Amino acid sequence: MSIEKYQETYIQQNFADRIGGAGYGKDTAIYKFEKIKRAKAAAKLEHPDTELIDMGVGEPDEMADAGIVAKLAEEAAKPENRGYADNGIAEFKEAAVRYLKNVFQVDGIDPATEVLHSIGSKPALAMLPSCFINPGDVTIMTVPGYPVLGTHTKYLGGEVYNVELKKENAFLPDLASIPEDIARRAKLLYLNYPNNPTGASATVEFFTEVVEWARKYGVVVVHDAPYAALTYDGLKPLSFLSVPGAKDVGVELHSLSKSYNMTGWRIGFIAGNPLVVKAFGDVKDNNDSGQFIAIQKAAAYGLDNPQITEKIAEKYSRRHDMLVEALNGLGFKAEKPKGSFFLYVEAPKGIKGGRRFESGEDFSQYLIREKLISTVPWDDAGHFVRFSVTFEAKGEEEEKRVISEIRRRLSDVEFEF
Repeated sequence: MSIEKYQETYIQQNFADRIGGAGYGKDTAIYKFEKIKRAKAAAKLEHPDTELIDMGVGEPDEMADAGIVAKLAEEAAKPENRGYADNGIAEFKEAAVRYLKNVFQVDGIDPATEVLHSIGSKPALAMLPSCFINPGDVTIMTVPGYPVLGTHTKYLGGEVYNVELKKENAFLPDLASIPEDIARRAKLLYLNYPNNPTGASATVEFFTEVVEWARKYGVVVVHDAPYAALTYDGLKPLSFLSVPGAKDVGVELHSLSKSYNMTGWRIGFIAGNPLVVKAFGDVKDNNDSGQFIAIQKAAAYGLDNPQITEKIAEKYSRRHDMLVEALNGLGFKAEKPKGSFFLYVEAPKGIKGGRRFESGEDFSQYLIREKLISTVPWDDAGHFVRFSVTFEAKGEEEEKRVISEIRRRLSDVEFEF
């Protein structure tokens, strides 16, 4: 029997329903990021001599700080760091507590019971539903947004209720719009500020409202905060845990990926409610054996040196300023975010005297294929595209050149909004 036939009659029938069951692998739909990948390849093939400007990348364009790299090398050479880390080392947890205090003015976090490391925040988001979701339970997600918590909720037989992030509400979820029956069935509420993809920032008033709402309905809040320290123009970094009562209702996830240029290092932490942290630790203990101790120690060095992030934020702020100015000069209504490295811009309706754009994806495909500028479309709540200021550029002069090139390529048409 051929492998193909064997898989069709045996392996193919054994896939879990959560990933497609017997139809797994047969879906012909092309997903957003695959469409972008294909469009980029086609554009480069058609225009081999034109630079493709990638404004869609969701990760930093630079190496981690030299001090962090040196600390990793130092610690990796020590035999005592070679073994399993399990649920983490005290040195990293203590550094996380100092970081929350120094950067976000969060007091009263116990490193022994209210902090655990994670192998980046994505695995933490994947594991948390296993702590709470039974079949029929609800996780409330925001759209557009990062779907991992919702995906795993569905894997466990739960349901996802989406709340749109709209421009008229400063891209904050309208908690009052959540139906009463959904709120009472919900176990988890996912928030992410500064937000991907909108770049929006939360306020103390909003987080205070979240705490009150969570208490009323008995919902656990999961605040995903990988961009929390990347803020601009005088906005102080804000932690959900800095709001009175937050620790009673939830946890916050921090990652060094974006704030310390450490995406591939896979290190972050969960902090907050001790019972939630304990449950996460139990589930985590059955999923992984901990991040390499040398990486945890290098990360602890980074957490104790927040000026590293401040320098990174200065670069992103500068790039945001240039990009906003360039786009607005072309007719867009771009507003510089107060945090994150994403600029969320409403797509034009079309080109004067020319083609129409029916969606953000339609406009994004036009930018890639005809202008060789890659962005990410978002059509969940209005038609938008996301520019990222993590594009490749070494130094300010190169940044200016890239932005100038974007302006030049788009200036030969007149967009209609």
